[in-house]
Amino acid sequence: MEKNGKQKIMKKFRIHKNDSGSPDVQIALLTHQITTLQEHFKRHPKDVHSRVGLIKMVNRRRKLLNYLLRKDSKRYYTVIKKLGLRK
Repeated sequence: MEKNGKQKIMKKFRIHKNDSGSPDVQIALLTHQITTLQEHFKRHPKDVHSRVGLIKMVNRRRKLLNYLLRKDSKRYYTVIKKLGLRK
């Protein structure tokens, strides 16, 4: 992921000025990586090693979303709405 794209995502989802590790930011970055990998698989359907990495990223995002739902459901719904995940 290029630095400018990562900075834009962090700026959009951060909670405070120096935030780079909150669940909101981590979920947004993982979502960007997941969508990039999905495009990769359209061109390279037999790339099994990258698919394993994709599955790990999806599971990590799921865990972070569950954590956010437990801790602050309002932020959870805001994040999934901004990212276009689910409902």
